[in-house]
Amino acid sequence: MATTVLRTIILYICIVFSMRVMGKRQLGELQPSELVVTLLISNIATLSIEDTNVPLLGSILPIFILVSCEVLVSFLILKSNTLRKIISGNPRIVIRNGTIDQKELKNLRWSVDDLTDQLRSNNIFDISEVDFALVETSGALTSYLKFNKRPVTVEMLQIPQDGVPDAPPVTVISDGELVKDALVFCNLNQEWLDNLLRSRKLTIQDIFLLTVDRRAGYHLVEKEAKRK
Repeated sequence: MATTVLRTIILYICIVFSMRVMGKRQLGELQPSELVVTLLISNIATLSIEDTNVPLLGSILPIFILVSCEVLVSFLILKSNTLRKIISGNPRIVIRNGTIDQKELKNLRWSVDDLTDQLRSNNIFDISEVDFALVETSGALTSYLKFNKRPVTVEMLQIPQDGVPDAPPVTVISDGELVKDALVFCNLNQEWLDNLLRSRKLTIQDIFLLTVDRRAGYHLVEKEAKRK
């Protein structure tokens, strides 16, 4: 039993390291070669965990060979457009100028339901609103709305900027732990945080979540024990 647990932990560490080397992608965004490597790694690890007679090195070595091959292929397709097309393919346009390309859908073996399902995942429920749509090499659908259906932007409304650097809020305190780099990102310092906490009669340990933006706007959530 202890042997199985130890082998599982070692393989877990190896697989996590391998995934980190391969890069950050969600499962639905994997290229064909990446998906193949991921499936092979999972099968190799499963065999080694289930059968303790299989040498541990006999599983670790193939995993690192597969990862090395994937890293090498990724490097090569960055250098060669031809190789990229062979391994990853090309994006395919399925809606052009508001018209569905039925031939392209057949080539992709997509039904109308597949297309509408992908559009709904992009919060598009009316196919007539789409000007262009293409299937990426990962299989995801990217859509471009017609002009009169696009969200209104600040530029369209010609609203002048106020000159204050803008950025999304970041977490400064998480469950009583201070994230110092977040303060630097917001162009704030420890003195600003101390003054805020003093005004609320709180300590860092009393806070469940504190998010701050570069305009010094913040959202603070106290721990439930503190509120009680």
